[in-house]
Amino acid sequence: MPDILDELANTPEMQRLSDIGMHCGCEYTAIPMYKRERSRYTRLIHSIGVSKIVWQFTKDMKQAIAGLLHDIATPVFAHTIDFLNNDHMAQESTEGKTLSFISNSKPIMAILEKCGCGIEDVSDYHKYPIADNDTPMLSADRLEYTIGNAYLVQHIGLDQIREMYSDLTAGINENGDPELCFQSIDRAGAFVQVALANSHVYVSDEDRYSMQCLADIIKRAIESGIIEPDDLHTSESEIINALKKDKEMRRAWEKFTSISSVSTSQTELLDCYSARVFAKKRYIDPLVITGNGAKRISNIDAEIKKEIKSFLDWDFDYWIYAKTTAECSAGVFEDTQKNKRSCETIS
Repeated sequence: MPDILDELANTPEMQRLSDIGMHCGCEYTAIPMYKRERSRYTRLIHSIGVSKIVWQFTKDMKQAIAGLLHDIATPVFAHTIDFLNNDHMAQESTEGKTLSFISNSKPIMAILEKCGCGIEDVSDYHKYPIADNDTPMLSADRLEYTIGNAYLVQHIGLDQIREMYSDLTAGINENGDPELCFQSIDRAGAFVQVALANSHVYVSDEDRYSMQCLADIIKRAIESGIIEPDDLHTSESEIINALKKDKEMRRAWEKFTSISSVSTSQTELLDCYSARVFAKKRYIDPLVITGNGAKRISNIDAEIKKEIKSFLDWDFDYWIYAKTTAECSAGVFEDTQKNKRSCETIS
């Protein structure tokens, strides 16, 4: 990792991300799949990983820095705050302060000046296709969190991950843009299976319910003056401590952390906190460089195409509620009727 990237990663603004998790607060619950995590997966780890991948495949400092800084403005519990902002389908509302975070950091601005990078070069990683691109293309961002979760949550071995990663190269896609591509159909297929498993976790009933539940707790805390909106850009430890200082919020937090499983219902439940939540479906359909040019793996492997379609056809039109202790099922708040959620968005 070039020294400049290392210096930027060690600035206070980036180090804040060491207390922002990748699982959007779900890791604080008792849900088994998050309890299997080998070690804590943070936005800092993710950001450094994205930067390293971009650097490896481009050797372009501006692109690598943009990849490093892309999550600098991520609030506590990450995309849960998109649920709070009613932006859970696009999940872009938490990106708006990236430029402000960079420009207001004296250490970061000094480093950028030293390496000859302007703020406009590094404040929007979306303009660099290797760093980020549209679903279902493969970018450094999607690659990093896919292999990160593969190792930390799915417990896939490093040898298998290395085998997939070593098959990657920077190619040109059907739009004429650079994109990370596989050189082997078998390894691309293996990667898609890992990615689809990850995709199912991100939209699982447990995940959607937990994020909406936590968003409502944060909303109540803001409405009660326990925390301020600006506090969302501190750290998760600070927010959790603030919640625990208030009797009602401490009880709500304890109920949230006790959630270990969920059940579903086709009708709204009247006696407990329940949520009807749609979700952004993240998936990857990578390019494979073959003798006939580059093709999406779904256009090569019919079974993979079927599996992707099955994932995209997943219908979330039902209600979810916690299935843990009787107390937790009774509701996160005393006045459960005031906190029912029906997050309906056109998908």
